[in-house]
Amino acid sequence: MKKEISLKRKWDEIVKLLSNKFNDGQDLDIEGVIFLIGLQEFGDTNYKFRKDQKIDLMHIAICRLLEPLGYYQFNYTDEDGWPHYKSLTKLPNLKSGEQTLLMKEAIINYFTQKQLIQ
Repeated sequence: MKKEISLKRKWDEIVKLLSNKFNDGQDLDIEGVIFLIGLQEFGDTNYKFRKDQKIDLMHIAICRLLEPLGYYQFNYTDEDGWPHYKSLTKLPNLKSGEQTLLMKEAIINYFTQKQLIQ
């Protein structure tokens, strides 16, 4: 129970931080948070992204978030600045709620590692 409360508190802190900075205070959903992490990992926020590239940014974020859990490993950055990851192990079959929980925990770990939350 304590872990769930701590997880919710940290998640709410991340959403508030990002929503205030990037979404005029309106709460971002998990996809919005993942997109912003993808932008951070790409590094060039002045780049004009096409729709398919925005999906690629989310993929980069997911790979980066799941890297510490052993699912992906950073491979290289291409000549256009796009990071590439290789799959190390197959992701488990999870129900929707379990997927969301896994991603929220990975996002919290990411923000903790970056020292943006405690």
